[in-house]
Formats: sequence, structure tokens, C-alpha cells
Amino acid sequence: MQAKTFTLLLSFLFISGKLFAQQTSEDSLNKNSLSSSTTTIGGYGNAFYQRNNNLGTSNIDLQRFVLFAGHKFNDKISFLSELEVEDTKVTGGESGGEVSVEQAYLKFNLNPNSYLVAGLIIPRIGILNENHLPTTFNGNERNYVETFIIPTTWRELGVGLFGSFNGLPLNYSVTLMNGLNGGGFVHGTGLEDGKFEGKNASANNLAVSASLQYYQGNFKAQLSGYYGGTVGESKRRADSLGLNSGIFGTPVALGEGDIQYAKGGFSARALATIVSIPDASSINRAFANNTPKTEYGAYLELAYDLLYLSNRSHAQQFIVFARDERFDMNYQVPSNGIYDGTLDQNHIVAGFSYLPIKNVIIKADMRFITTGKQSAALIVNPNPAALPYQVNNNLFDLGIGYSF
Repeated sequence: MQAKTFTLLLSFLFISGKLFAQQTSEDSLNKNSLSSSTTTIGGYGNAFYQRNNNLGTSNIDLQRFVLFAGHKFNDKISFLSELEVEDTKVTGGESGGEVSVEQAYLKFNLNPNSYLVAGLIIPRIGILNENHLPTTFNGNERNYVETFIIPTTWRELGVGLFGSFNGLPLNYSVTLMNGLNGGGFVHGTGLEDGKFEGKNASANNLAVSASLQYYQGNFKAQLSGYYGGTVGESKRRADSLGLNSGIFGTPVALGEGDIQYAKGGFSARALATIVSIPDASSINRAFANNTPKTEYGAYLELAYDLLYLSNRSHAQQFIVFARDERFDMNYQVPSNGIYDGTLDQNHIVAGFSYLPIKNVIIKADMRFITTGKQSAALIVNPNPAALPYQVNNNLFDLGIGYSF
């Protein structure tokens, strides 16, 4: 059944779509629409309540509070930044919470069709990396494919060229940035914990990413890819660990394709991605972190605005949606790895998004989760009070979000 679900998702890649269009301070600066030298402030955030029916537990969290600050020096040069606080606060000695710089870069407008960025940047991979405001996606949680397979928001130090082809409905991007840290990979989190995110990143290994977007009316399609090294150690150190060093040593490759479509009150989006780590066995031998050889994910989402026909100004939206997410964070494991069935997951998410104005959103959704079975080889020192693992679960979410 799971294989059929994945095939169905791929077969629907010809339909997908944008959700919401809103103008923020960051949008204005990015589009160079400010008329003179200006400093602008913006931000976004979200909070939600979640009920886990299997565990019988509930929690509520201010998940993100982000402030944007940007400055337009002149028509050619701007600065853009985002400072994020997760889970409200960070306290020494306690788990949870994070304060981080999400973006901080200079933007140089080269001509009307292209610009260069340099600093802590977000590469154009997938949909959510560049469009992660809570008012731009359905559901209180970001889709899991673009959380665990494509880490969101993925930012690294580097330079990037973005632009469009004159007279053609095509956008492109090419970025050069620091690579990943294979020693930081953690079982069950994909590439997420291998990111440096601008903190003392190794520049011994690098990565390149590129994207090509086609857009026509209400339709947009994109292909993007990433290739980079995971060993930032010196050659002597890498040799002692049995790893290939160099710029692209012990590489990670990621490919992604997505399609978006919106017309009238209907919108749809679909995405498929695959990650390959060909030297996963070497990483496992060096760090014993159970790195997989292959990961994949795909999702399809359909949505409709129930207020579209009755509200000509579209100042309000009441969007009902359903999304099917399918992913496996250890689809293939090397000979020295252990397969974990719990990382083979199918999620069905359904709910609504109400926007009384375009920059404020109220969300409710149910997430129905099906996974594979636990591996006995991965159960170490089990808690005697822990409930038996269940392959089916569901979560109820209710929350709010904003952007400005």
C-alpha cells in the first residue's frame, strides 16, 4: 500500500499550486519596491496546541518568533536579515529552545533580471525554504517531507546568483556554500543535524546547488539539486577516519522536483525528492551514527477557498485542504547500518486555514500517521514504563500565525 501511495503522489506531479499571496516588509525590500534609502522591520511567528492521542498528552508552544530587519542602501545594494527564537526562550542546562540567525546577507542588484547574494543564505531547494512564513502553508506544522528529507529552513554561508532569462518564463539560481558535517548526522533526523547554519562552519568542504523554475500564469514548476562534501577535516584526520576529504569528499546528493498551480479558489502543490549518500558505510564506520544510503519523500496537497466565490475582494479566505505525505529516512541502508521501520512513514493531513486578513491565519488540522515497525536492534535500555510502540497514531493541532 505504501508503494502505491508513493506512486500515486508521483503521478499527480502535474498539478500543484501556490496558496496565499501577502506583502511583507521583506517582500518589499526583496522586490526593491522601496523608493529610497530605507530601513524596514518585519517578522512572523506561530503558536499551536497539539494533542497526541496515542500518548494521551497535550502541549502548547510558541514555536517561532522571528524578526526581520533590512536596509536599502541604494538601488543596487540592500541588506536582509532574520533573527529567530524557537520555543519562546533558551535556559542554560535545559533542553529545547533556540536563538539563531535565519538569514543575514547582502543583496547586489546586477541588472533588472539578476542579483547576487552573499552571507548566510537560503538556497532555492523545494518550496518551503523560500516560502516558510506560517501564512503561506496549510497545517500548523510544516510538511514533514520538507522538514526531514529537505531540511527547512536550510541556510549556510555562501554566495548565490539568482535571476531570470530575458523574454523567457524561466528563473534560475546557482549557489556556492559550505558543505555538511557527516559526523553531525543523527539517526532519525535526516540531514538536519549535519548543517552548520553559519556557526563556525568548515570551509574545507563545499557544496553547490542550482534550480530552474518555469512559470506561466498560475502554474509553476521547479527542478533543483544539491551536491556537497561532508568531511571538513584535514586530510590527515580524514584518512585516519577512513573518509574521503577534499572539496566534495564523502558527498551528499539531493534532487527535487515540485509543481504548483492555483486558479480561482483551487490550489494544489506536489513535490518529490531523493537524497543519496553513497559513502554512508564509511560515515557509519567513523561515527557510528547509522547514516542511510538513500532517503526519499513526496507529497501531494489539494486545497479550496470556500469564500472565493462569495468574497470578490478576497480579503478573507477559508481554505480547506488535504495532504498526503510519504517518506522514508532510511529507504536504503549500508551493510553496517540498521534499518528502522519507524522512519518509513505515511501521513495524511486534513484541516482548514482561515485568514481574516492576508497576514493573519488561524489553523486547525488532524494528522493521521502510519509507520513501519520498530527494530529490536535499535532498542537500547528501554524505559520499563514506556508504552508499546504503535504503528498508527494521530495528532490534532490548533494554532495561529502571522507575518508583516
